[in-house]
Amino acid sequence: MPTTTGSRCMTVWPPRLAALLLVFACAAQAADSGITIEDLTRRAESGDRSAMHTLAESYYAGSNGAEQDFSRAADWYLRLAKAGDARAQTSLGLMYARGYGVSKNLVEAHRWWNFAAIQNDPGAQFNLGLSFATGQGTATDYERAARWYREAARRGHVQAQNNLGMLYHEGKGVAKDARLAYYWVRVAALQGDAVAADALAGLRTGMSRDQINEAETQAAAWMQQARKITQ
Repeated sequence: MPTTTGSRCMTVWPPRLAALLLVFACAAQAADSGITIEDLTRRAESGDRSAMHTLAESYYAGSNGAEQDFSRAADWYLRLAKAGDARAQTSLGLMYARGYGVSKNLVEAHRWWNFAAIQNDPGAQFNLGLSFATGQGTATDYERAARWYREAARRGHVQAQNNLGMLYHEGKGVAKDARLAYYWVRVAALQGDAVAADALAGLRTGMSRDQINEAETQAAAWMQQARKITQ
């Protein structure tokens, strides 16, 4: 269960639903193709990165004939992470943050997220921003939090969009800006984020009608562009 700090829109170590869906999707794909855990292990040991990913995810989820084993999952994520795989670096950081298969170590989580964030993994960028905002695994630094939230937000990470908006609302790490605050939170709300949607009424307080209309127009334009990219 995630906890909150400061603003109710600041979530600490939230479950990565998208990552879990990916785990089960990859596991289902392997199951459908009749691949066994022994096959995956042979391929992974030979250096097949796709097999290494699927093997790690199989141990994480307990699928493809593998019993759930966070330790083995972490071992395979570590092999990939050391080879520079951004997705594995993000997953390994999450395991360190939660203490899954490894001793809980927020400093180590921060370190692996930093590697992945530099490679433009939006999940890692969000987690890195969150660690700077909360001071978990590193010293609190709202300017760096805003930087990494912004990178993730631009790549469509909904929670990063919401949290970046709240930093603009609170003037933490960035100059206080009601229009930008509303804009980013509105973008998150348009993508179905309930926390962001609930925050909008409060953000409108003190804003002029022109500011709100401008932010609404820009948020709608962002969504339109995002849809074009995904089509």
